[in-house]
Amino acid sequence: MIPPIGSIGGGLSLAALEGVGQGGQAAGAGGAGAAAGTGRGGSGFGGALTEAIDSLEQSQDSASSASEALATGTVADPESAVVTVQDAQLAMELAAQIRTKATEAVQSVFNTQV
Repeated sequence: MIPPIGSIGGGLSLAALEGVGQGGQAAGAGGAGAAAGTGRGGSGFGGALTEAIDSLEQSQDSASSASEALATGTVADPESAVVTVQDAQLAMELAAQIRTKATEAVQSVFNTQV
């Protein structure tokens, strides 16, 4: 089990990544599975990716509401609001780094000569 980082989610397990090599992609919420190809259940790579993106979106939404509450002065605990915003920022930076590395890996594969 890979431990969660910040507020990205409950972590990814090896079982969540099961089916990557066999082409078992999952149908995710919001039609993401249809774009990636539908498969069995929610245990494939597509399902894990959909869950990670949903978790990132939830952390961004909670950071937005926390920062709004902080700006209006309606927050009871300012420290927790700041921590929520920082967690969302770290989660977004991690997602951007993962996207960059994945893009570099795909470009590397395409540039490989046979």
